[in-house]
Amino acid sequence: MGITSRMIPTEDASARKRETEEKLKQEQETLSFIRENLEKSDQLTKGMVSILSSFESRLMQLENSIIPVHKQTENLQRLQENVDKTLSCLDHVISYYHVAKDTDRIIREGPSGRLDEYLACIARIQKAVEYFQDNNPDSPELNTVKARFEKGKELLEAEFRSLLTRYSKPVPPILILDAISVDEDIELQEEVVLEHLPEAVLQDIICISGWLVEYGRNQDFMNVYFQIRSSQLDRSIKGLKDHFRKNSASSGILYSPAVQTKRKDTPTKKAPKRPVYIPGTIRKAQNLLKQYSQHGLDGKKGGSNLTPLEGKDDVLDIEIDSYIHCISAFVKLAQSEYALLTEIIPEHHQKKTFDSLIQEALDNLMLEGDNIVSAARRAIMRHDYSAVLTIFPILRHLKMNKSEFDSTLQGTAASTKNKLPTLITSMETIGAKALEEFADSIKNDPDKEYNMPKDGTVHELTSNAILFLQQLLDFHETAGAMLASQVLGDTYNIPLDPRETSTASSSTSDFNKRLLSSYICKVLGNLQLNLLSKSKVYEDSALSAIFLHNNYNYILKSLEKSELIQLVTVTQRKAESSYRELIKQQIDIYQRSWLKVLEHLTDKNMPIFQPGAKLKDKERQVIKDKFKGFNDGLEELCKIQKGWAIPDKEQRDYIRQSQRKIVSHAYRAFVQRCANISFTKNPEKYHKYRPEEVEEMIEKLFDTSA
Repeated sequence: MGITSRMIPTEDASARKRETEEKLKQEQETLSFIRENLEKSDQLTKGMVSILSSFESRLMQLENSIIPVHKQTENLQRLQENVDKTLSCLDHVISYYHVAKDTDRIIREGPSGRLDEYLACIARIQKAVEYFQDNNPDSPELNTVKARFEKGKELLEAEFRSLLTRYSKPVPPILILDAISVDEDIELQEEVVLEHLPEAVLQDIICISGWLVEYGRNQDFMNVYFQIRSSQLDRSIKGLKDHFRKNSASSGILYSPAVQTKRKDTPTKKAPKRPVYIPGTIRKAQNLLKQYSQHGLDGKKGGSNLTPLEGKDDVLDIEIDSYIHCISAFVKLAQSEYALLTEIIPEHHQKKTFDSLIQEALDNLMLEGDNIVSAARRAIMRHDYSAVLTIFPILRHLKMNKSEFDSTLQGTAASTKNKLPTLITSMETIGAKALEEFADSIKNDPDKEYNMPKDGTVHELTSNAILFLQQLLDFHETAGAMLASQVLGDTYNIPLDPRETSTASSSTSDFNKRLLSSYICKVLGNLQLNLLSKSKVYEDSALSAIFLHNNYNYILKSLEKSELIQLVTVTQRKAESSYRELIKQQIDIYQRSWLKVLEHLTDKNMPIFQPGAKLKDKERQVIKDKFKGFNDGLEELCKIQKGWAIPDKEQRDYIRQSQRKIVSHAYRAFVQRCANISFTKNPEKYHKYRPEEVEEMIEKLFDTSA
């Protein structure tokens, strides 16, 4: 066991030794391989170094030979480029010297028909001017191209003027009427476009304008523009005015054929209404009351003394219509002109140019308005107050369109904006003065005996006053504002609402209505006082009563028929009942005229007798005198009163029937009392009329044809 144990470690050591020796041998072999490879690598490295050294030497030789050639080539290229640039500059400079010659023909022939080509030539000339100014300001060529540029600019300005003059035409009146008229029967009305210039011409004008602004440095063309367009605007309005004078009918708006054609096939939407004055508005009330005056309120002829206030004739109506439509036309045309102007004139010059453009037409309209005011003022001085009624439709139209007018003139000078308000103020002032003086004239109209109607019918003063007041109906808002503008509230004792301040400009519509109502009541009050004074001219109190009755009845019926009563009752609620009471009072006074006839039929001084008893001579004479007094009085009154007039059939019949009933009743009773009395041998001499005959005689009162 012990021997075996010692032998095992010895074998292990031998094995490890052999293993170590083998590894050592392998490492030696590997080391030898590495040495060999290193030697080979060193040889290759040396060879590569040798090759690279040779290549470097050759490159250096090549570089030394190529670089001078490259530098020489680069210099040659730079020289070539400089030559090319020099030649190009020379060509460019030389071209400036030929600009005047090259563009001479086109400039001489002008821009007409070839504006683009012409502007291209002008651009070449402009560049030449800039070149010579910068590089050779003393050269004669500079003066040449400058002169050519100025000539070109002048021809452009001339072309601008020529195009505007040639193609600017007045807008036809029919087209203007289409633009300003609104027909309620037309459910949808397309807005009429006012085309002032053909599109191609407009584009040329815009192009020239743009060039003149940017390069021409001249604003003269703007003066040319507003002068030409101003003339056309004024001619358009004058053409509309002439159209009215030649073709306006006595009533209705002059609708153009274009508007009438649209009536048949229009969609369903309603067009917005524009207030338009209808011709004949003034004449309508005049004709109505003129008819009353000539034929009486029942259609029968009244008194011959009635001479109603004459209505305005067709010529005046046409003048009013014309002026009103010209105001609307001015607004529409001015708006159209401004739209055109914004395309042609630079923005910062538009308002000033527009202001100048509209001056002539606006001044003519304002002058015409001033002439209307002056004519009204002269008429007032002649106490012809009806003439001022021409102002009412015009003033109403001006005020209704003032906001649109102001909007159109926005941005113009203050003097331009103030022209319409000044005219409105003048019209309101003269209108208020006319109203006030008319009221005074009614109060102070003299009592002239020769001017009084012989038949006691309606006085001329009454018909004139009612006619004047009725004409205010169509313009009640205008008239009320007219009175308010002059702060006349104290004159009529109108109580002011706390919300309605002291200034007329802040007066409400209700206040204006009350003011006008009070004015009408004042006129009616003055008229009543004057009629009462005039009635005293008549020596016969019965005729005086008939006169007052006719006038009061005429006033009442006229107020009711014209709806003036509704305006009167705003401040005098009992006006209607007051007039009816006055009428009744005059009927009562008239009936008293029969008392001197009826007193013969009373029992006064009548003898007392027994049936069948013989009367004394004195008693018979009393009865004879009563019959004779009644007969004479009846004949006299019927003869006189037959020539008097009561135009109102209803009132005439009422008074006849009332009087017939009173007289007939008294006469029948008297005749019956005397029926069995023998007071004369010739009873037919005293008992001349049967009761039926008396009634027939009374039925013929107030009938000149009987």
